[in-house]
Amino acid sequence: MPSRELGGRSQGPLWARGPGPAAGGGGGVIVNITHSAPGAPSKTIRFLNVAFDSSGDSLLAGDHQGNIYVFDLKGNRFNLVQRTMQACTALAFNLRRKTEFLVALADYSVKCFDTESKELVSWMRGHDSSVSSISVSGSGRYAITTSTDTAQLWDLDTFQRKRKLNVRHSVGIQKVFFLPLSNTILSCFRDNSVFAWEFDTLHCKYQLPTAVECSTLLYKSFAVTRDGRIFVAGGKSNHLHLWCLESKQLIKIIQMPTKVRAVRHLEFLPDSFDGGSNQVLGVLSQDNIMRFINIETCKLLFAIGSHEEGISTAAISPNGRYIASVMENGSVNLYSVQALTQEANKPPPPQFKVVEDWPKCKSEANKLTMKVTSGRSERPWKSKGNKIQTRLLKVQANTSLENKENELPGGLNKKRLQALLKGYGEYPAKYRMFVWRSLLQLPENHLAFSSLIDKGTHSAFVNIQNEYPIKSRKLLRVLQRTLSALAHWSAIFVNFCQHWFEYFPNPPVNVLSMMENILAHHDKELLQHFIKYNVTSQVYAWPLLETLFSEVLTREEWLKVFDNIFSNHPSYFLMIVVAYIVCSRAPLLHCNQRQDFEYFFHHRNNLDINVVIKEAYHFMEATPPDIHPQRVLDDFVPLTKGQYPVFNKYPKFIVDYQTQEWERIRQDEIEYLRERQLMHELEAKAQERKAEDEAWYRKQELLQEAEEQRRKMLLEEEKKLAEQRQRLAAVKRELKVKELQFLDASRRRFLKYQQDQRQMELKRLDDEIARKASIREQETAATVQDVEVRQMELESQRQLFEQHLIKDQESSTREMKEERDASRRKADLEDHVVQRLMETDREEKQKAQMVAEENLAKAQQKCIEVDWRLQALHKLRHDDQDREKRYEEIAKLLHDNRVKEAELLKAMREAEEKKWEEVIRKKAQLEEEQKAAAAAHEHRKQFLEDKMNDALDLAEKLQREDGFFERLHDLKAGHTGRGVEFQQVPKSGNVCLNDLSASESSSYMSSVRRQELACQERELMAEVRQLRQKLTAQARIRHPPTHLSSTKWTT
Repeated sequence: MPSRELGGRSQGPLWARGPGPAAGGGGGVIVNITHSAPGAPSKTIRFLNVAFDSSGDSLLAGDHQGNIYVFDLKGNRFNLVQRTMQACTALAFNLRRKTEFLVALADYSVKCFDTESKELVSWMRGHDSSVSSISVSGSGRYAITTSTDTAQLWDLDTFQRKRKLNVRHSVGIQKVFFLPLSNTILSCFRDNSVFAWEFDTLHCKYQLPTAVECSTLLYKSFAVTRDGRIFVAGGKSNHLHLWCLESKQLIKIIQMPTKVRAVRHLEFLPDSFDGGSNQVLGVLSQDNIMRFINIETCKLLFAIGSHEEGISTAAISPNGRYIASVMENGSVNLYSVQALTQEANKPPPPQFKVVEDWPKCKSEANKLTMKVTSGRSERPWKSKGNKIQTRLLKVQANTSLENKENELPGGLNKKRLQALLKGYGEYPAKYRMFVWRSLLQLPENHLAFSSLIDKGTHSAFVNIQNEYPIKSRKLLRVLQRTLSALAHWSAIFVNFCQHWFEYFPNPPVNVLSMMENILAHHDKELLQHFIKYNVTSQVYAWPLLETLFSEVLTREEWLKVFDNIFSNHPSYFLMIVVAYIVCSRAPLLHCNQRQDFEYFFHHRNNLDINVVIKEAYHFMEATPPDIHPQRVLDDFVPLTKGQYPVFNKYPKFIVDYQTQEWERIRQDEIEYLRERQLMHELEAKAQERKAEDEAWYRKQELLQEAEEQRRKMLLEEEKKLAEQRQRLAAVKRELKVKELQFLDASRRRFLKYQQDQRQMELKRLDDEIARKASIREQETAATVQDVEVRQMELESQRQLFEQHLIKDQESSTREMKEERDASRRKADLEDHVVQRLMETDREEKQKAQMVAEENLAKAQQKCIEVDWRLQALHKLRHDDQDREKRYEEIAKLLHDNRVKEAELLKAMREAEEKKWEEVIRKKAQLEEEQKAAAAAHEHRKQFLEDKMNDALDLAEKLQREDGFFERLHDLKAGHTGRGVEFQQVPKSGNVCLNDLSASESSSYMSSVRRQELACQERELMAEVRQLRQKLTAQARIRHPPTHLSSTKWTT
């Protein structure tokens, strides 16, 4: 089964190749149309409704997303014409303007769109519920939209509502629609009532009577034949009610198979030859299968759909060629009616009807009910008590052979038909085709005919429209298809065209000679007239034979003629040609030009065809046997069944030669057309190349002109740019000068700020030193007083005090180291680290010089601490060895500063680098701050002890050279044996002197000695201050202040 996936495409071909007449091998399906979401093939977009246009060659389909597609079945194209963005509930495509269509949407509105412009034409509102159906009048000007509670009549010229039909909600509307070929509107309600309304006045014309059988059958679906005579209704039952709208009576009840429990949709299948009285009805039941039945014979013809692939709704094209069904899976199947009705197209079997006497007491329902079967229709139901008397006409045993030969298929008799034909002159139009089929004894070779049709259009009739310009395209296609089938078979009118092809491609001289002999016998004067003006039988007889009277007769006359031709011997065909010529002798005798004769036999003339037919019968009887065509022509022989006979009674070599010549000519024409097309293409390419060259040259000229203009513009722009650059350079110079001035001013302000800061720092240091000196003096005075008081006590308690002194020293040392010193040092170190980190971050951002000065200040502070420790060592002889080492370190540092300033600066830088490394290490290892601080303290303590030892040793060596440390040596010698407990000075520089041990030499210290110590202390502090100022000046000279970057760091 061919399939077409629309996907995200808005247009394209519908199928790979055009469907043939018998297309649809798989259940008659021409193509299966599916629509999946773009990018998601598994998600199907379901189609909801379909509708054909008035021609039946275009199909309109809408899905649940609001996409409206038009499928051109003749042009093999599909096109997305609208996106309404909401589901459609009904469609109509048979408006007066062929490109417009109506669509009912889920928001209860009805919109009109144009398929070509794809624009909204009108928007109609007024319904309060979903619109279930749209019916358009035959003229296409008016439309009726139906919902459950109302039906509204619209004028499609102005798109205004003309009238509105309201009903009670308890009743409800099933459907309201126009009747074909009439001025009537039919409305069907849920209570099975059916009303007919006059369209002009909207007055009720009539109401169909409610039958007893309708009480259990709730009407749900309806259908009307194209002639508007038969009305069919179905509902929740397997019965169909057929009403005659002319008599307003229920004429038949059709019972569907037991599988059908409810009817969902009804629609008649149109037929071009039934005159609008449709006989085939499509019934869509609850099992999603649509069955097509003949309402006259109640025979099931064919069915579409299945339980696996069910049908939800369907539409049939007005020309009866296609059936479009919306499947349960959301796809659309397009069926070929020709493929589905191959068996159903067979002519009906002969009907033998019996006159029956029906009892009057029999109920109407029993007389009307018929069952649908797959074969012949069943007889009407009747009770066992009633009997039908049937009388059959039996053929007598002594029937003659002639009568047997006159018996025709379908129960007809040729003699009787001939008598009927002579009496009325023609067969009834309603039964003409049936009579012709019986007379010709058509074999009904549908398969053979289909195989000939499937071969396509014969090459000889491809351009038949040029030779026979027929207005009706439908009729032209039928003619082209029939002639192509005859050309593929080669058996053209075997019976009535006997001996026509023996002289092919020339006219049949033998047949024309027979007609000339007949004309000479019956009207010698007319023949002599033809001979006189050199008019042969090829002029007066062959045109009539060649065209089969189609040029000189009307349709009705032609049918009458062939009624008689088919009912008689094949020689009657020649006789009627001669009769036509003889009956036209009066105007022919007045003709004396060959062109007049040719014109006469190729155009219609004022001639009574009945006279011609009678004259032909007269010739059949009055013609002598020696010249009668019946002597040469055979009797009628029907075509064989199953396959058509082989026809070879023509000069095959001529036909083959002609076919070869035609093929050669066709090939030559194709070659010529190809060469001409090639020449046109070369010429077009040459013209195109010439135009391209001219365009290229024009473009080059334009480019040169544009280039010259651009060059001039560039020169002007360069001049302007040079001037702008000069102005910009001047502005830059001014900005540079201003920037230099600003930088110079900033540098001066910064230097002044640094100087002020350093002065403030020095002042602060001086104040700190003075404060510490005053504190030290106070402590010294207090210490001296304490020593004097204690010296008085120590005389009596010397032995006891020594014991306590040893215990106190051990306990105080242990407590100092374990509790007091640990807590104070940790706190001081933590404070110092935090302050150093904050100061370092701030000073790194501001200036580098501040860091050097602060480091120098720290070094000076350490020097001060060592100095104080040295002074304490002079004052307190019993200080431990640590204090003496610090004094020695101070002395060494003073000596080194005096002797080697460069070494001191280097040592300061090394110390500074070590300090910074220690700060960086502490930043990276904040979690180990406690351990690192303890390790650094031990390291500094050991370092100071070593340095103090070195300083004391160096002071002893230099004592003899300059006498600077002479007093220190005497002080050390005088305080030998005194135990002094050293307590580390806090970071603030405060020195506490307490817990002094008793000594024998301390009682001999006098006030004069204290004055000397104070004087020496002041001199030492003055020297330290001078040394600090000198080192600061040298540091400023060697390391000028650096400018800090203005870049900011943001977190």
